Amino acid sequence: MSALIVAAAIFAHSPRGLRVLAAQRSYPQELAGLWEFPGGKVEPGEDPESALRRELREELGIEVSIAAGVGVVAGPDGDWTLPGERRMRLWAAYAKGEPRLGQSHTALRWLGESDLESVPWLEGDLQILSPLARLMRSLGRP
Repeated sequence: MSALIVAAAIFAHSPRGLRVLAAQRSYPQELAGLWEFPGGKVEPGEDPESALRRELREELGIEVSIAAGVGVVAGPDGDWTLPGERRMRLWAAYAKGEPRLGQSHTALRWLGESDLESVPWLEGDLQILSPLARLMRSLGRP
């Protein structure tokens, strides 16, 4: 059975429109400097949504609300396939409070739809950019 990774596309509204949070990895060395959607591994006996909330508290010091009516940003088979026998489930969410930099990341950046390809993403996260841009367009409409 493949390992499940949980992550969040954390949105914020700004005067320049809807933004999504990207986090630059600090480790491991082969991934340091690449960008990702924050999240992490589901521990044995933990449900995916609880794991996501725990990981975001640990990594960014925030609580989130899962976006009503949006739920999971799903890949073709429900989850996104990642290298190394892993899958990722991505939720659309809004932060309660301002994310802070922790040990897992060297930088945080809020990106608009037109900025999504301006950072070097982890290989597994690249496949999410196009569906995420469509979601951002639909969420950003008044």
